[in-house]
Amino acid sequence: MDYDYLLERWFKPMRLNGAQTLIKLLEDQGVEVIFGYPGGTVLEIYDALLNSSIKHILVRHEQGAAHAASGYARATGGVGVCLATSGPGATNLVTGIATAYMDSIPIVFFTGQVPQAMVGTDAFQEVDITGITHPITKHNYLVQDIKDLPRIVAEAFYISKTGRPGPVLIDIPRNVSMDITEFKHCPSVDIRGYKPTTKGHPAMIKKAVHAIQESKNLVICTGGGVIHGNASDEVEQIAHMTKGKVVSTLMGLGSYPARSKEFFGMLGTYGSQSANEAVQQCDCLLALGMRFDDRVVGNPDKFAPNATIIHIDIDPAEIGKNIRADIPIVGDIKNILVDMLKLLDKNLISNKSIATISPEKMSVPLKTGLNVPWILSQLSKMAPEDILITTDVGQHQMWTATHYAFNKPRSFISSGGLGTMGYGIPAALGVQIAKPDHLVVAITGDGSFQMGMTEIGAIAELGLPIKILIFNNQTLGMVRQLQHYYSGQRYTGVHFENKIDFVMLAKAFGAEGYRIDDPLEASKIMEKALHNGKFTIIECPIDAENLVLPIVLAGKGLEEMTKNI
Repeated sequence: MDYDYLLERWFKPMRLNGAQTLIKLLEDQGVEVIFGYPGGTVLEIYDALLNSSIKHILVRHEQGAAHAASGYARATGGVGVCLATSGPGATNLVTGIATAYMDSIPIVFFTGQVPQAMVGTDAFQEVDITGITHPITKHNYLVQDIKDLPRIVAEAFYISKTGRPGPVLIDIPRNVSMDITEFKHCPSVDIRGYKPTTKGHPAMIKKAVHAIQESKNLVICTGGGVIHGNASDEVEQIAHMTKGKVVSTLMGLGSYPARSKEFFGMLGTYGSQSANEAVQQCDCLLALGMRFDDRVVGNPDKFAPNATIIHIDIDPAEIGKNIRADIPIVGDIKNILVDMLKLLDKNLISNKSIATISPEKMSVPLKTGLNVPWILSQLSKMAPEDILITTDVGQHQMWTATHYAFNKPRSFISSGGLGTMGYGIPAALGVQIAKPDHLVVAITGDGSFQMGMTEIGAIAELGLPIKILIFNNQTLGMVRQLQHYYSGQRYTGVHFENKIDFVMLAKAFGAEGYRIDDPLEASKIMEKALHNGKFTIIECPIDAENLVLPIVLAGKGLEEMTKNI
């Protein structure tokens, strides 16, 4: 027997082209799903996918791929992956990349590029996507050599999911995809200059614990960082130990059970009056994984005027950026809260009591009829506990945030920082792929639906049982509301004159379609739609005069809420 021949055959290194190398590297990273759209510069990559265990989801627009990858990442807590061709394929990703960047969502984007010899010649479908996306990615790469692929892929996934999560882009010239090399697996990652802080400073943690124990009116505010850091259990422990009140930002919804007596709701411009007043009256604010953006604080000069502010965040750039931090702590939120729990002594806590029930969370009474809060109450009665809800951006988003009780992390998925219309439907696609056994509902308005409706083709083709609930007022409702308050009720460019039959549209795609015209029929229709096991579109006409109330108008403090039109 020729042992030398067998050894050479068994241990001979694999020689693969760049595209095959890329796909094997993605398998090394545990990637199971890619959302993408093919084109000329990624032909080899798509060819390599044929022999891979990775499932490819063909979207109808590259922006849909980005949002679907976002929904997938947020539902799983892992890294989303997206693939597009060069030129318009790459630029169509930009809004999705910016959306992920603003909301700290870990996604690795792969784009094709013209061959290196043609870069800079204004070749067909050539665009400098690394230059375009530099301000909206944590990092990006233009691959110059096939031998760099293992390192670049390993670094990209590491950067995307560590520290403050976010998007990373890898641009691959076509000749790199075609080049042949000896395959090497992803190396271990050690990046000089990128060492995210994970442990909080012990002295600052002790100082924070002392402030909490001295507080007589503690409020805990949970942001998206609590969900990213898987720290909900630790927040609950601190809230119960300190008897503190809990409020949430939009991105933090679900990080603390809304059913809990200590939860006062979402704070901010469109938040609940109880949450806003709690923050304004507190003497200590424990801010967890939040950015203090303008929609949260109202007038910054009037924000939490009597509070010692403890700000915990993984990103040092957020500390003191918008609101002063009396006690700043940088690090992984779960690690820091674990350390705080070790030091907290409930016998030394000054705040000895909390109201047995929080003040009214919905500051505007619920009215029966075809309005969003009431329809959401019907949905809540029938939906299972593990329902996953995505939204688009607009009035329906704020109504959902304030009138639906989110009790679990990763159950509410929406575009916060960028406020991207057209996000909800493709995000629901990604969520349903990630969680096939869960009920997934995309809540949207007629304006947002028309921005994200490209992906109903993908949903229908895949046979996903997603439910899309459209609140139709034939108006860009949130813009109209802003014009109501800030433009003297002069409404320009916000009304849709052409009436769309969304039920017929559903049928055109082979989906089930329902319209809720009568409040008496709402429960029956909702029951049927939620349990039919099919892709379903539910239209609910509403009055364009309905406003999201209460609201904090420009220049006002959080407690100065307008409750009526």
